[in-house]
Amino acid sequence: MAILKTFGNNPAGNDLQTIKGSLNYRDGVFQNLSRTEALVKGASFLKIMWRYFTKPGNTKPPVALPSVMTNINLLKEEKPVILWFGHSSYFIQCNGKNILVDPVFCGYASPFSFTGKSFKGADIYSAEDFPDIDMLILTHDHYDHLDYKTVLKLQPKTKKICTSLGVGSHLKYWGIDPAKIVEFDWWDSQQVTEGDPAGPIELTAAPARHFSGRLFTRNKTLWSSFILKSGNYRIYIGADSGYDSHFKMIGEKYGPFDIAMLESGQYNEYWPYIHMMPEETVQAAADLKAKVLLPVHWGKFAISLHPWDEPIKRVIAKASELNVKVTTPMIGEPVILDSSYPRQQWWLTVA
Repeated sequence: MAILKTFGNNPAGNDLQTIKGSLNYRDGVFQNLSRTEALVKGASFLKIMWRYFTKPGNTKPPVALPSVMTNINLLKEEKPVILWFGHSSYFIQCNGKNILVDPVFCGYASPFSFTGKSFKGADIYSAEDFPDIDMLILTHDHYDHLDYKTVLKLQPKTKKICTSLGVGSHLKYWGIDPAKIVEFDWWDSQQVTEGDPAGPIELTAAPARHFSGRLFTRNKTLWSSFILKSGNYRIYIGADSGYDSHFKMIGEKYGPFDIAMLESGQYNEYWPYIHMMPEETVQAAADLKAKVLLPVHWGKFAISLHPWDEPIKRVIAKASELNVKVTTPMIGEPVILDSSYPRQQWWLTVA
């Protein structure tokens, strides 16, 4: 059954033996750099469920979100271009290569189609809209980042899949050719387009403060942020992360970054260690020495309890205070490095 396949398969056999050699794997699970609890003390499951059952209606927009339908097949920019598709899915084109990050185009962010549905207007793109993908980056195995249906639809046109250590076990269980899969432990680097006449693209996995798991077990696969280097450009692919000292560490080691995609939504006072508050998102961009911040992990799914547009409003306010440049494209609107950084506050028109 497809629903059983959706859950994936945790590492075993040779895959598990490889994982056991990681410095980040201890006591049978992957660990964060800092001690990290998923929930604060006193945050019981029943209390959280009650909040979800009684959550306000403003966690979803009242009307369809404005968006731009860019023909991705016709993109031919000389400088790196980024298209955001809501939440943490985005397309990067640089050096003539097509890179897709954490695509979720099934219409929901869960194993079941009746929960976690995408907002109207945030779901205008599908897997069929994409040209051949040179590199598919999967940061970790949560449903709002690793979508079974989308990955299967994309796999015939995908040349290489780069992901965190252990996530390949899900992919192989789904029938993905192991020869396409490259797994990264934190600080692993690889020239993923070595020998390309347009110049190499180097990918490096870096720490994040989060967790993993698709069913009952947690932290059997790794979660990562990624650093993409193409020519003189450095792009930070932030993934999910609570705020911690790793942002400053990465900024000092690999910065400055031309742009940083950082999560800014789905936070809550019950889980402050595994997702950032919007103000922390801006501070993380400053720690990374990012020239521009692109806030993601909002604008498509209501996974938390905050108003749907609260993340971007809080980011904008804090960015003004810290003098951090923010780009705020509509879904599908191109961001072109060193050229075009949309800044329209389009969410104010949604009423």
